[in-house]
Amino acid sequence: MIQNKPLLLRALAGALICIPVYASAGNASYYNTSTEAKVFPWKKNKKKETTEEVSKTDFEKIASESNLVSRGMFNVYAQDGKYYFEIPVSLLQRDMLVVNKLQRVPFELNDAGVNRGTNYETQMIRFEWNKEEKKIRVRQSRPLPESPENDAITRSVRDNFISPLIADFKLEACNADSTSVIIQINDIYDGSETSINNVFDNINLGTSAVKDLSRIMSIKAFPNNIVATSELTTKVREGMSAVNVTVEVSSSLVLLPEKPMMGRLDDPKVGYFTKDLLYFSDSQQKTEEKKYITRWRLEPKPENREAYLRGELVEPEKPIVFYIENSTPYRWRKYIKQGIEDWQVAFERAGFKNAIIAKELPDSIAANADDINYSVVTYAASSKANAMGPSILDPRSGEILEADIMWWHNVISMVQEWITVQTGAIDPKARGTKLPDEMMGDAIRFVACHEVGHSLGLRHNMMGSWTFPTDSLRSKSFTDKMNSTASSIMDYARYNYVAQPGDGVTAVSPHIGPYDIFAIEYGYRWYGLPTPEAEKDVLYDFLNKHNGRLYKYSEAQDPRSAVDPRAQNEDLGDDPVRSSELGIANLKRIVPEIIKWTTTGEKGQTYEEASRLYYAVITQWNNYLYHVMANIGGIYIENTTVGDGVKTYTYVEKEKQEASLDFLLNEVLCYPRWLFDTEISDYTFLLRKNPTGVIEYAPSQILKNTQGYIFWDLLSNDRLMRMLENELKNGKKAFTVVEMMDKMHNSIFATTIKGGTPDVMERNLQKGFLDALITAAAESEGVKINKQLTATSGNPYLFHHTPWCSHNEFAIEQAERMGARRELSFYGGQVNRISDAISVKRGELLRIKKLLESRRNTSDTAARYHYDDMILRINTALGLKD
Repeated sequence: MIQNKPLLLRALAGALICIPVYASAGNASYYNTSTEAKVFPWKKNKKKETTEEVSKTDFEKIASESNLVSRGMFNVYAQDGKYYFEIPVSLLQRDMLVVNKLQRVPFELNDAGVNRGTNYETQMIRFEWNKEEKKIRVRQSRPLPESPENDAITRSVRDNFISPLIADFKLEACNADSTSVIIQINDIYDGSETSINNVFDNINLGTSAVKDLSRIMSIKAFPNNIVATSELTTKVREGMSAVNVTVEVSSSLVLLPEKPMMGRLDDPKVGYFTKDLLYFSDSQQKTEEKKYITRWRLEPKPENREAYLRGELVEPEKPIVFYIENSTPYRWRKYIKQGIEDWQVAFERAGFKNAIIAKELPDSIAANADDINYSVVTYAASSKANAMGPSILDPRSGEILEADIMWWHNVISMVQEWITVQTGAIDPKARGTKLPDEMMGDAIRFVACHEVGHSLGLRHNMMGSWTFPTDSLRSKSFTDKMNSTASSIMDYARYNYVAQPGDGVTAVSPHIGPYDIFAIEYGYRWYGLPTPEAEKDVLYDFLNKHNGRLYKYSEAQDPRSAVDPRAQNEDLGDDPVRSSELGIANLKRIVPEIIKWTTTGEKGQTYEEASRLYYAVITQWNNYLYHVMANIGGIYIENTTVGDGVKTYTYVEKEKQEASLDFLLNEVLCYPRWLFDTEISDYTFLLRKNPTGVIEYAPSQILKNTQGYIFWDLLSNDRLMRMLENELKNGKKAFTVVEMMDKMHNSIFATTIKGGTPDVMERNLQKGFLDALITAAAESEGVKINKQLTATSGNPYLFHHTPWCSHNEFAIEQAERMGARRELSFYGGQVNRISDAISVKRGELLRIKKLLESRRNTSDTAARYHYDDMILRINTALGLKD
């Protein structure tokens, strides 16, 4: 039974929902934040005062120097194992933010990427004094919709909404002049009560804390926040097995600014995370929603504001400071520091010098690093290969209060693979199992820079790589000038895999680009204007001056269902076919060298490193396939405004779609011997760890599985229906579904059409094509809502999107804030059933059947069995008689 416990915990860890990083959009405030709570005199109930009134002498008993734990926003006392908050009455009714983070976790959760510093719960609250019941209550505070102060509807806004009560405390004592009250707070931090700290639900265990195995470890007070650290234990059961899970967590109460920061309105041409608030006014004819970008409060010092507005560089009143945790390996610290401070060039364009600073965490601060005022780069000893840049927000305005960059140690293995696979063909230093520190350090620098971008409020910009022409990435003069592989560090653009040996290109890694500088200026330039609406004209003029190719922005898309081929993960250049052809040319140079490059000379070395590099090459090849597929049925989607003369939707040109299909037929819907019939597979298969050990996947299995996914995704009804809409709109200028099916049929059944005998790989490919057609065109599909063509989990052997930045693995709320992609819909249950998509697939099935019936008697035994099998499958799927 004991042996089963690690497996149970690993299974639970694999199912974790990690974890909203931003304050929830629903966290808000019911009360008017600009009104200071009044101090009311203590009212005595004469009928009950002898038995129920709280004695003021109780205050001195608790709030004594001997019981004092910490002074700060609330004074903290401890007595007989109980903890108490002394809350100034002036802070009642003030908005506060609860910020809960993991500090230490069991090995299995750590291995799943749930680590120290992970923020698992955030909500805004207020304390209220219910004098009649002698209680201090906690109300979850939700921001009111905005409205003009003098409009009549503002009264309705104030009277119409109420936020829920989530907890209450007995009033233990009140001081002599009724300016502070004391409550006992053990229950909310020792796991007994979960209104403020619900860790086990939030990491998806769904269990409760075991009281006797949970405790408060410490409570510290700071000028504007309180942080309690607890050790909480739960018992997880599955069937007859059970295992204890202990986590150490910190729960902070942060006093929010009495006056929220003025918001800045979002614009779809710039990629910022947003906080959305409903807006009412007397003059409107429909309700509106205001979107405020998330950003730090960066303002010039009062004495420098005139100089700033004249265009002089000035220092901000409060710079953005990141502290590099002292657990970070010494050799990488300077590179992380550089990645943070690379953003200084963007802030200088916005008018600020020394606006963003990176420091190593000194011992004097390390002891209080859980103080919310410190933003820390947390380095986690974990086998997870990832990094993340979340922020803590004031939900009333979008102000970023603090950011903790998560850095999982094994991200270093991922960047090492990128360097070798993407640049090994042109740079001898990129070859081998251990790369030079300068090369690895530069990779760490750009990963840190990307994550800091998120911590500054920026979304991914997957259009950044498209803004550089493919051929320009082979130009030394162009790459030296741009010093990057994309116009934005916020793209998932990696190293320059387009450059070929002999091109002389040496600037191959991502850096801050023109888009990043533009985006920071949009979000952070200070105008000194009184309202967000007053800024609209100046921001509009700013955007109009930055409407060129280098400033394009587009959100992330799912690799398997991308609609706009310009905005993809892991791609480079503006021509997916050409870029992928050049990338494959470099992979073909690498494959024969894999064993040589991974041989260290160490006695007893296995082929594990060779397998790892081989796997990385196949994954890179797989990325190229999906970059190209997005052209087929693709639509260019623009962020447009009325009168700018730009179309919002434009179908990808016919010749590009045809070339893309030819690429897929030549590179994957065939037998790519250069990649799957190699010397390497004589010595090692592709090794993947799972909870029970290591599985050795045959390369041919990976190929067949990849071909299956290409067929399914290429023939998805969504893609075909976009192609049909293109045909409806553009006629012969469109690449039609029938033309695509003809090309695929003539390629995949070429040997059969010629009367030849298909070999094992050709037979497998033909059945893969048939399987994808049948899945979406079977008899049942014409009479009920179409089922999904394939599971949404993706290829279990290959990851089309290398998991970096980790946001795609998090909860839905987090995925939405990271992606915010636009979704076009041509689809629906009835629409699918009556569309030509199913008709064309069924027509192709009947054409295949006719071809096979004409060839079965002239084939050898293996081919005849293969043909008979396919004919039976078609008959069964379409409900046909023999």
